[in-house]
Amino acid sequence: MPGVVQRGGTRGRRSMNEINMVPFIDVMLVLLIIFMVTAPLITTGVIDLPTVGKAKQRPEHVIEVVVVGDESLKMRVDGKDADPVNLKSLAARVKQVQAGDANTPVVISADKAVKYESVVKVMDTLQRAGVQRVGLSVKSSGA
Repeated sequence: MPGVVQRGGTRGRRSMNEINMVPFIDVMLVLLIIFMVTAPLITTGVIDLPTVGKAKQRPEHVIEVVVVGDESLKMRVDGKDADPVNLKSLAARVKQVQAGDANTPVVISADKAVKYESVVKVMDTLQRAGVQRVGLSVKSSGA
């Protein structure tokens, strides 16, 4: 049959049934070596966390800012009756009660149900006003 042309498509093209894994393994070994060399060079951050314990002596003059459940503020001086105060006038009132003594501590007390954002706003207001000793009141577990 002189007019028939035979196609040789099956001989020239063979499907590749295997994947060559050697380049993949080489790349992984290089990455492993890079991580092994750089891991000791990374410095970890050291954080000094505060601890809650009993104070050696209680300061004689304490200003307490109480954040109530409805996010209103009250200011108590030396354990006396709490006077209502708003956030805008809080810093001025604290400065007035401190009377120039920057070592007078200001303690923020808040109910469990109060949003954390409200407590942070009070802390931020006091710190922006230059009040140096601002702390949070906690209930000790009795242990």
